[in-house]
Amino acid sequence: MGGILGSLGIDPFYLFVILFVLQVAIIVLLCLVYDKYNRLQNSYNVFMKGKNGKSLEKSIFRRFEKLKKIEKLAEENREEIDKIYKKMEGHYQKVGIVKYDAFHEMGGDLSFALTMLDENNTGWILNAMHSREGCYTYIKEVIKGESYIELSEEERDCLEKAIYQEEYDIKSSKN
Repeated sequence: MGGILGSLGIDPFYLFVILFVLQVAIIVLLCLVYDKYNRLQNSYNVFMKGKNGKSLEKSIFRRFEKLKKIEKLAEENREEIDKIYKKMEGHYQKVGIVKYDAFHEMGGDLSFALTMLDENNTGWILNAMHSREGCYTYIKEVIKGESYIELSEEERDCLEKAIYQEEYDIKSSKN
């Protein structure tokens, strides 16, 4: 063997060192692969927990059934919310009130205009005017923010207060 290596000009010691380093590298690589295999095996065992793959399949199908039920419930909730929203459109949601002294004789703001509107600004204005002789009340219909009967200054202010209630609320909360 020394004759072949000697004829090639290779020292057998260097060949031995190279083969030893290669063997150590292969052993280190084998240890790393074995460690990776063990981690993968543990992950697989956790994933396949149960008797066999069939129990995993059943678990997945149960989850899909639950998701279908949740989806159905979400759709029912959306429909119910739509029904409630449609009902709310016709209810009075906006209110405006203005107090004033109608005849400048009572010494106080005992008269008032009250506006009640739904989401579409449709509703009515109630005007109660107090005087020494009695109380006079008038009601005027409002459709889409407009009255077909002429409004007094107080009634117009009251209607605007109701229509722009959100803006008034924002302004008053900032002060």
